[in-house]
Amino acid sequence: MTRSRDDFPLSATQRTLPIALLRAREAVMERFRPMLRDIDVTEQQWRVLRVVQEAEEIDATQLARAACVLAPSLTRILKSLESRGLITQGRDKNDRRRTLVRLTEAGDALLHEAGLVSAKIYAEIEAKLSAERIADLLDALERMTDDLTRQDDAGNGD
Repeated sequence: MTRSRDDFPLSATQRTLPIALLRAREAVMERFRPMLRDIDVTEQQWRVLRVVQEAEEIDATQLARAACVLAPSLTRILKSLESRGLITQGRDKNDRRRTLVRLTEAGDALLHEAGLVSAKIYAEIEAKLSAERIADLLDALERMTDDLTRQDDAGNGD
């Protein structure tokens, strides 16, 4: 059966939210990838290190969620970062099932040095887009995430 374009229920890919978000992510990340290559850190490892830095100490389950990394991937990432001396892992004294992650001095130093480069890259992006536009975009994305998450939670009977 031949269908016309008018019959097709999907929008053109250029005007779909998933594709638009991926294109925007790529436009941003292409500016940061050279810095990440220079410090021999993957994008996922960078997200994990940044979340740990902000939290000082964090449970692995919370870390996976905050860094947008699946648990099996996080296990591999943590092993790699620990073998490089960038993080430490330990058991929670109150709940031995929980793994707590902390940044080491070497991890902190790496993030400090990379942070200087990252800040320059971010300033270049801000110069193109404006601080206000970036803030508005971040607010809109946060609202969208909250709305979709609330809607998902309500649909699950939680």
